[in-house]
Amino acid sequence: MTEQNPPSVEPVETVPSVEPVPSVEPVETKPSVEPVETKPLVEPVETETASGDLDKLDQRTPPVETETGAGDLDKLDQRTPPVETGAGGTNQGALWGGRFAGGPADALAALSKSTHFDWRLALYDIAGSQAHARVLHRAELLSDSELEGMLAALAQLKADVASGAYVAAESDEDVHGSLERGLIERAGAELGGRLRAGRSRNDQVATLGRMYLRDHARIIADGVLSVIDALVSQAKAHPDAAMPGRTHLQHAQPVLLSHHLLAHAWALLRDVQRLHDWDKRAAVSPYGSGALAGSSLGLDPNAVATDLGFSSAAWNSIDGTASRDVFAEFAWVAAMIGVDLSRISEEVILWATKEFSFVTLHDSYSTGSSIMPQKKNPDVAELARGKAGRLIGDLTGLLATLKGLPLAYNRDLQEDKEPVFDAADTLELLLPAVAGMMATLVFNTERMASLAPQGFALATDIAEWLVRQGVPFREAHELSGAAVRQAESRNVELWDLTDEEYAAISEHLTPQVRTVLSTEGSLNSRSGQGGTAPSAVRAQLDELQRQLDDVRRFYA
Repeated sequence: MTEQNPPSVEPVETVPSVEPVPSVEPVETKPSVEPVETKPLVEPVETETASGDLDKLDQRTPPVETETGAGDLDKLDQRTPPVETGAGGTNQGALWGGRFAGGPADALAALSKSTHFDWRLALYDIAGSQAHARVLHRAELLSDSELEGMLAALAQLKADVASGAYVAAESDEDVHGSLERGLIERAGAELGGRLRAGRSRNDQVATLGRMYLRDHARIIADGVLSVIDALVSQAKAHPDAAMPGRTHLQHAQPVLLSHHLLAHAWALLRDVQRLHDWDKRAAVSPYGSGALAGSSLGLDPNAVATDLGFSSAAWNSIDGTASRDVFAEFAWVAAMIGVDLSRISEEVILWATKEFSFVTLHDSYSTGSSIMPQKKNPDVAELARGKAGRLIGDLTGLLATLKGLPLAYNRDLQEDKEPVFDAADTLELLLPAVAGMMATLVFNTERMASLAPQGFALATDIAEWLVRQGVPFREAHELSGAAVRQAESRNVELWDLTDEEYAAISEHLTPQVRTVLSTEGSLNSRSGQGGTAPSAVRAQLDELQRQLDDVRRFYA
């Protein structure tokens, strides 16, 4: 099925809190796949609203229309009063109420209210309403003139929401009820009341959530790519710099700094690829599923799906309204990005210590102490490490909500939005800062190179040299270990042992063993794919760039 772009609602324009990451000159490669067509299938509804509509929409808590004066604590502390309805009436700002004799209790109204977090879905809700109006017209449930009037009222409502002229009222239960109220104010009760036919809040909110996350997945992917670009730029700037490779945080073998940095780049690239793959599952529209059983009005769910930039409508209406695995998968990818950023950050924190002295943090990406004037603290890295825990919490909280829900829709699913909203907000704030930190690090390559072979890091090279001389690896491993023991007893490094000391360990340890007792020799010997030799790292960069070009085409 052809992949489609997310809906024609403009994505939130986030403003990075840091300076842009220096651009990296891409390595020219021949694309291995044809670019994915990502143009929206429908044009956005034209309004007089500026292009930054969603800047105002994506606020945390919308302004609330109220007569409470500033400092009027008596009125401020009141909960939403019960809304009185007549027989058969719908509660104001809600989409239900006809079979009830009165409005909800204060406590229930306060508990049910969600406009303080779901208002950021308002423009997506209006885009869904525009598409729904068109299928009502195709099903002859709206006349030509009614469709024209409905779309005009929705366009005006969209402009008013984007400008802030229309906001949620205190009596509004959720974004859906508020926007129906706003539509009726602009179209009249007779016309505005027709839009609800054939749809439910259940299929609406499931669809809007996917639309929102698809847009924000692109913003997050762009942020992750900026971090990768910073890592690639640093790797290219230090092509031959050696450093100690570690396992268990102990000296293991010499590696190239570029090789180490690109290890983080590959992990982050997989995160971007996961978002790309996730979009295939997110590109299925629940619209048309109704409350759980679909619609009897002859509406075309695939027409709505196409209108909103989805690849298909859901094939099972119960699954469409009740499943949130796409939300949970987004939260998992977000948590994985957080974990990957945390691992990079932990290394930066260590490298910036006096004991390591591998890097110097740029002043613009570090802070000082309120009492110790000499301090330069790696706050970006520490906050990245801390926010990884927050992202993991978003995921586990959502999974805990979902794990006990029977089919179909349950009100527990009101709790599905805040975790993924928080995950998106967290990464969109964090990624520019981490990218800037990595791009501006200054590496102390002389110190790193001096430490690269120390701690008997060339012991494996001795063992592998012996293997090349025909010695079984089991024996070679023992002989290399004996050389380490001898050097350790004298508090020297392996290259400090004399020819006589090597000969005393084994006749196989001839003076030619010294050909591998250097950092350069160790690095150059590991030239196979994935190795740390300069030639292997150059090939690695070419392949990394090719795969980056593939995902950039999707997110262009």
